[in-house]
Amino acid sequence: MGFTKPQEQALKGANKSRRKELFVQHKRAKDKERREERFRRKKEEDKNPELRAARLAKNKPLTLDQKRVWDDVDDDSLGAVVDLEMIKRRRIEQAEAEEQAAFEAENKDEEEDDEMDSMLGSDEEDEEMRDAALERQKEKRARRDNSVAPSTTSTNLDLTPASLALKFPSLFTDVPPPTPKILVTTSLNSTIHEEAQMLCALFPNSSYIPRSAHRYGHKYSLREICKFATNRDYTAILLLKEDLKKPTGLSVVHLPSGPTFHFSISNWIEGRKLPGHGNPTNHYPELLLNNFKTPLGLLTAKLFMTLFPPRPEFQGRQVVTLHNQRDYIFVRRHRYVFREKRQTEKSIVGPDGREVKGVEGIRAGLQELGPRFTLKLRRVDKGIGRAGSQGDDAIQWEWKAKMEKDRKRFNL
Repeated sequence: MGFTKPQEQALKGANKSRRKELFVQHKRAKDKERREERFRRKKEEDKNPELRAARLAKNKPLTLDQKRVWDDVDDDSLGAVVDLEMIKRRRIEQAEAEEQAAFEAENKDEEEDDEMDSMLGSDEEDEEMRDAALERQKEKRARRDNSVAPSTTSTNLDLTPASLALKFPSLFTDVPPPTPKILVTTSLNSTIHEEAQMLCALFPNSSYIPRSAHRYGHKYSLREICKFATNRDYTAILLLKEDLKKPTGLSVVHLPSGPTFHFSISNWIEGRKLPGHGNPTNHYPELLLNNFKTPLGLLTAKLFMTLFPPRPEFQGRQVVTLHNQRDYIFVRRHRYVFREKRQTEKSIVGPDGREVKGVEGIRAGLQELGPRFTLKLRRVDKGIGRAGSQGDDAIQWEWKAKMEKDRKRFNL
């Protein structure tokens, strides 16, 4: 009638057949115990749902993203790895504490003056002053809550520090930016013309001009190309680099005077090789920037914002996502469609862990359009092109190999 779990020492016997048979029995007994434990726990949690909530809260996996470490400084410069949301919240709380202390000191002085003037006090005036102070505190809390992005992954550019805006005034300006007009080109004697055309399809209002490959032709430098593009009202230049006939690098120059961002490209997959892919249209896409939290991350996010028109055409139902995770920027382009919820699908849960109201029966289906690739920021130059001839001051940030020594520290 069944079998019992064998001893651990019996699994180390000399007879291979006997050892195999005992191991099978041990595995079956172990699976049986786990199954019985799972059903027993399910019955208890059905009677008391609080047990299930406590178990799920305790069993959250610890990933590198959750273990992320920050620089414990109140510095928002470009090289600091700090959480800008935390710094802003800390400064607001400090300002509120100082204002509250000043308010209490002022009220104390007024109370002493009133006691010296008259022994009769008005309780109604004290209540009105107390109510006014409470209203001001509620308004400040509401502004603080609205200033921080409610989503756990979306990028809040309102947190941009003033030092970053002063260092890069061409990107962070109060004047509405012009409509992007992008020039796409490649390195000298390039062979990846089809990939450059795919970038033109990804970025709106872009055109591809191949570099001269003639033996006796003039080899235009990047500075000459930027001067040519500035005179023709281009706003950015994308320089696609290759190795072994595959895209390996991308340099983005913000015209007319920089900055220049150098990225490396990996995992390039064109759209037609994606399973179940769709065909893109000429509509302006929506742009999603996820998980850019540091000053360097906000600078990178602002650069990509200047490459897409701020007026998406919603009838095209296209969205371009740049998701930053562990300093790798995953670039995806999808077409979405709203459909009814299937019975097998779960409810949508917000960042606070509660179900989102109003979307109970609606879901969004996605179809990837491509191309799909991954970017990694390697260098930021203040001017145009590489900053070797301009001195070290022109190099604003550069990736180095020892930056990955601590696997829990990320720069973007």
